[in-house]
Amino acid sequence: MAQLAVNVDHVATLRQARGISYPEPVAAAIAAETAGADGIVVHLRGDRRHINERDVRLLRKIVQTKLILEMAATTEMIGIALDIKPDCVTLVPETKEEISTEGGLDLITHENHIWEIVSTLKNAGIDVCIFIDPSLDQIKTAHKIDADMIEIHTGAFCDATTKAKKQKEFSRIVDAAKIGTKLNLEVNAGHGICYHSVKAFKGLSEIKEFSIGHSIVARSLLTGMEQAVRDMKQLVSVL
Repeated sequence: MAQLAVNVDHVATLRQARGISYPEPVAAAIAAETAGADGIVVHLRGDRRHINERDVRLLRKIVQTKLILEMAATTEMIGIALDIKPDCVTLVPETKEEISTEGGLDLITHENHIWEIVSTLKNAGIDVCIFIDPSLDQIKTAHKIDADMIEIHTGAFCDATTKAKKQKEFSRIVDAAKIGTKLNLEVNAGHGICYHSVKAFKGLSEIKEFSIGHSIVARSLLTGMEQAVRDMKQLVSVL
């Protein structure tokens, strides 16, 4: 059965919109775990637009499942990860102009740099995941540099506006998941997945974990965090 990792970044986004102390992403994480989340995800960005170091340090103390830290492959973030020791680091691309992560990390271009980071983190006992597009070459490179797992970027599928485009992008995800599994990489998926689009993944047993944030936080405004997580957990559990 696939697992559900809940991203609470956008609880912090709402907090930062007013520059005040609430809503509290740590409280949201507690509610998510209470409702059955298998992990908590936060992205500590260089510009600190939502999650900050204080949040990550508190989460490290209170998360009972696993803490997944998304971060750019920078010297600053490596130092923070080595200090805080999340259960897993997911390396993602990052630009100041983006609203949200726009695509996967280009491992082919940055292979040597990322390999060094993967080695450093793994030597510290931290599992390493690479957020990549559903590309055979990228997946092979993730295996080559000894990553523990990959997270397939599902944004192109979720954002597609035509049936043909959706089918094309989903086929790429299926192929990527199967190839990653054959290479003994744990395969996860995330970005843009909502309560409707997650249903498309039924039967794709190669995907071990879904990382979902925005749609859960959006629903929680109407139902509460625990109910929103339970609703998504139920959908994921039958995939």
